[in-house]
Amino acid sequence: MKDYTVSVCIVTYNSRKIIERTISSILEQTKGVSLDFYIVDNASSDGTADFIRSEFPQIKVIENGANIGFGAAHNKVLPLLESKYHVVVNPDIILKTDAISELCDYADRHEDVGLLSPQIKYDNGEIQQLGKRNPTFRYLGSHWFHKGSVPSKTMIEYCMLDHPDDEVCEISNATGCFMFFRTAAFRELSGFDERFFMYLEDCDIARRVSESKKYKALFYPMAEVTHLWERESKRNKKLFAIHIRSIISYFLKWGIRIW
Repeated sequence: MKDYTVSVCIVTYNSRKIIERTISSILEQTKGVSLDFYIVDNASSDGTADFIRSEFPQIKVIENGANIGFGAAHNKVLPLLESKYHVVVNPDIILKTDAISELCDYADRHEDVGLLSPQIKYDNGEIQQLGKRNPTFRYLGSHWFHKGSVPSKTMIEYCMLDHPDDEVCEISNATGCFMFFRTAAFRELSGFDERFFMYLEDCDIARRVSESKKYKALFYPMAEVTHLWERESKRNKKLFAIHIRSIISYFLKWGIRIW
């Protein structure tokens, strides 16, 4: 296996209770990779930054004086990156296998890959149903209000559930909980669009990759990560309002599509 150069960035905001497990799983599972690890903290009040400095001195911690949002915080590392591949990771992600090296191997064999999205699973091993096509109002509504374990016809279409879940395929949308970029592509795109404080910045950057003439965005299910997803914006009124503003910003940028 090649000794890849990989940068990893996690943006934290009061993540003290969950961040240790995430960082430990990445460090323990990732082999054959030279990791350049960053934490960008959005003014946590729970001691997240101090805890990371104390327990993981090998990690570079960048502290923001305020909560500047998901994409803007991730963009803080752009001038620092010297890696071949860059991984955007949420603080509620757990690696149970060496997913990063698996993604490196595939990207190294396919020079047109700009973004890889792995299989995302719940802690119990169930596959999370996440959008892989560009959002529309119909798709987002179905995803937002869906209940139960049986996906609707719209959900099947939006999440491409009719595609074999063990085959690589091109996508136009990917979840921001774990995004594997070719660093050159991430840099050429100038990172995330900072008009999105949080939510849909992942849809936006995946779309920019997939619609570029140089790179592809792919779903790569042979690599798996665990997402301890709680969908907070469905319960928190402030986060719900942020989500709605991001949806409006997305459709103002890309054009309104109902279906």
